[in-house]
Amino acid sequence: MKICVLAWGSLQWDPRCLEISDSFVSIGPLIPIEFSRISGRNGPTPRLTLVIDEANGALCPTFAATSSFKDLGEAKENLRVREGMQHVNGVGYVDLPSGNVSDRAVERHPEAVDTVRAWLEETGFDAAIWTALASNFADVRDEPFSVEAAIRYLEALPRDNLAIALEYVRRAPDPVQTEVREAVTHRWPEPPEGV
Repeated sequence: MKICVLAWGSLQWDPRCLEISDSFVSIGPLIPIEFSRISGRNGPTPRLTLVIDEANGALCPTFAATSSFKDLGEAKENLRVREGMQHVNGVGYVDLPSGNVSDRAVERHPEAVDTVRAWLEETGFDAAIWTALASNFADVRDEPFSVEAAIRYLEALPRDNLAIALEYVRRAPDPVQTEVREAVTHRWPEPPEGV
């Protein structure tokens, strides 16, 4: 089985333990993506991270690389470990030969699952996997996600954390242009002073 890993954020520029047999290239499907998830809020580096967001995301090109694994379960487990997820059900997938898809991904972003399936049918891949985390902004902040709310969140971070969060936004692949990224570039054209 030939399995591709889809990426649009840090997975592309920092694969760490992700086992892939080639580099990520910008051949993936267009998927709605936005910096609408707050990650690391209980750790040293709270930041906004990119997730598939069908309500707020901008259609962005994604990147694909071939997994070193031929077994879908092993490939999903490898991605789960790289992403630090507790459960493998946070890994989205489409398996063309069996027709199986991730229930969690269908629950969180059904249109994106259909897009990935249609894209797969035009490629030489048998399956695709991706990080299927949801936006959690409203749950964490107790206010609906918006670009303005995202900027307020960043503005409230301590200076060192802000620098890390802004660097995360800036390091997203160039083709991934979202409203939050544009607002961050406008609000902080340069890194904050003193950092």
